[in-house]
Amino acid sequence: MTVADGIRVVIVDDHSIFRSGLRADLDASVEVVGEAADVPSAIAVIRATAPDVVLLDVHLPGGEGADAAGGEAVIRGSAPTASRFLALSVSDAAADVVRVIRAGARGYITKGSSGVEVSSAVHAVAGGDAVFSPRLAGFVLDAFGAVAGETATADSELDRLSAREQEVMRLIARGYAYKEVAAELFISIKTVETHVSAVLRKLQLSSRHELTAWASERRLL
Repeated sequence: MTVADGIRVVIVDDHSIFRSGLRADLDASVEVVGEAADVPSAIAVIRATAPDVVLLDVHLPGGEGADAAGGEAVIRGSAPTASRFLALSVSDAAADVVRVIRAGARGYITKGSSGVEVSSAVHAVAGGDAVFSPRLAGFVLDAFGAVAGETATADSELDRLSAREQEVMRLIARGYAYKEVAAELFISIKTVETHVSAVLRKLQLSSRHELTAWASERRLL
């Protein structure tokens, strides 16, 4: 799939205002082919439209039993399907993140994300990547076997960075804003920007999302 092909999505959320706002904010390469507000209607529209990606709230009416939160019920009830699921929720609770990922979601981002960030995440998930808001990546690592406190051994990639660049890299990968990094390390925001540019260049990465994934794989968060 290429960007030119467009990506077909279904938005599942029980707030109509949020659905309409999200639809308006997604970029032109993302086509919304359906919407749903609860578990039964979500399963029905996914089966009817076979979207590339489902943008899925984790708390929905209509779930039962172990899947009472709703998001997992949609994923399991839609199987088998080629659609990929990207959780999009106001919740950043570890239990919600882990539960929906275990059910089969390919990523989890919060509703504080911009339309550009959501569109980028949709493209990444459609292409087979996993995407997480930076602050949530640690929950997934802990839940799926990363040893707490374990750090990567120094390798040629990490050795490319100065000690200060490594400090900045870890904070940025954990989701800190530039001003938060500046306050934490007692440096200026401009200096943070310079270090981030150097880190991305040296590691041959193009975005904070890629940096978070890079750091997660090496257990550096």
